[in-house]
Amino acid sequence: MIKAPAWLQLLSRSAAALLGGYALSYAASACLARILPLSAADAVIVATLPAFIFYTVAMLWAFACRDALRAWAPLALAVPLALIGFWPQVMERLT
Repeated sequence: MIKAPAWLQLLSRSAAALLGGYALSYAASACLARILPLSAADAVIVATLPAFIFYTVAMLWAFACRDALRAWAPLALAVPLALIGFWPQVMERLT
């Protein structure tokens, strides 16, 4: 297997931490706001609070994992969370 230069791995991990972490925290907040049994305003406020934890964990994960490819795992996790969180808006636009 070809090893990428160190600067490219660092760039990939940094992009994964910034973009993947943001996508994960945004999708997790949307998912939590959708599934919490509260009023809409309260659900958004309560769902936004753990987003800081999700973002921090995703950034730590990007630099703690073994290779740069695994650093992109939070972005892969964000896709199903985003589908749950934004499904009503998607269906509304399609109909």
